[in-house]
Amino acid sequence: MIAPIVIANARVIDPATGRDAPGAVLIENGRIAGITNGAPQGVPDGAERIDARGLIVAPGLIDMRVFTGEPGHEYRETLATAADAAAAGGVTSFVLMPDTTPVIDDGALVDFILRRAEAKASVNVLPAAALTRGLRGEELTEYGLLQEAGAVALTDGRASIQSAGLLRVAFSYARNFDMPVIHQPAERSLIGDGVMNEGLLASISGLKGIPIEAETIPLARDLQLAALTDVRYHAAQVSTGAAVDLLAAAKRRSSRVSAGISINNLSLNENDVAPYRTFFKLSPPLRSEDDRRAVIDGLNSGAIDTIHSAHDPQDSEVKRQPFAEASDGAIGLETLLAAALRLVHSGDVPLLTILRAMTSRPAEILGLGSGRLAVGAPADLIVFDPDYPWVVTESSFRSRSRNTVFEGARMQGAVMHSFVAGRPVFSHAATREGAAT
Repeated sequence: MIAPIVIANARVIDPATGRDAPGAVLIENGRIAGITNGAPQGVPDGAERIDARGLIVAPGLIDMRVFTGEPGHEYRETLATAADAAAAGGVTSFVLMPDTTPVIDDGALVDFILRRAEAKASVNVLPAAALTRGLRGEELTEYGLLQEAGAVALTDGRASIQSAGLLRVAFSYARNFDMPVIHQPAERSLIGDGVMNEGLLASISGLKGIPIEAETIPLARDLQLAALTDVRYHAAQVSTGAAVDLLAAAKRRSSRVSAGISINNLSLNENDVAPYRTFFKLSPPLRSEDDRRAVIDGLNSGAIDTIHSAHDPQDSEVKRQPFAEASDGAIGLETLLAAALRLVHSGDVPLLTILRAMTSRPAEILGLGSGRLAVGAPADLIVFDPDYPWVVTESSFRSRSRNTVFEGARMQGAVMHSFVAGRPVFSHAATREGAAT
């Protein structure tokens, strides 16, 4: 049995309802048992008290794009280490991409992930299943069986289906089960050997560029097919202002369209790639500052719905290579909230908008009961200090990999406590009453 917990003297923020007021939250039996304005009331005997003066209580973050190494490449990341990293970053649930060995394209593998996560992971692991066998973009998987096994969404992860005909059939099939399809819009023939954003900087650097049309052309196709089939479509991650325009137009016609963006594309631009820093080699690539400003505007307007970490652990052998030969990807679970708070401190995005994009909106898209602060809801929540100063260091990461784009970055904002189903899964020792400092 877990003793009841009362979090007092907090600023309570619930993006699902727009609540932002001083108050207290009571956790009991794995659920939120009470939310009060001002001082806590009706606290059970023996309840643990956390003084959250100066801190914010919010729903736990839901990260819709996380890669791990398990099964198949556990040396990069296991479910356990990814979950520990997530808890430290305030992520209480994450969607696991099916890019594993073997690929999660069978109900038995979905069941394996769920059982493994239940035994080893401290946060909620939500497996997404492959759209196509082996992520090859050729043969569809059994969507009904995958859903029955526990898959929360369908996606080909890093891969993008190139055939419009196959994608139309996939969308129609997924529509029968009302399963969200998370698809990466990327046209391989336009990406070619490109490794960074196409433009003057790529030319100066002597690196092959990736044009924005490699994203916008397949996105326009996807949105038309989504309208045709009425599927629940989520553009996995966008990076350009032109994509924002396409999404805004599509959303005026349909409420079943959504889109996500990596915190990397919101926080960084192509200038961060220089001088050939392979930890900044990402997919989609870091774009121009004009595009970064445009996607921030898209987040504020609602054209972009969710922010994710795009956590993609890679070992040093594949990252410490010449830029063109290095693998794509960066870890991000532990820095997701802090990096997002940079946009709040700079005045670019309101705090409620940032939190909504990482809590209630992902929950709505995935059909989850979490992502909100309400009596009876799962007690998946976080307590964080929006002003806590710290410096990112590779040596402090709980992830098995170290390929961060934020090494040495000065952050303002950190998680103090994370709870999953009322269980403390992370605690910053200096904040707990009576704890040693």
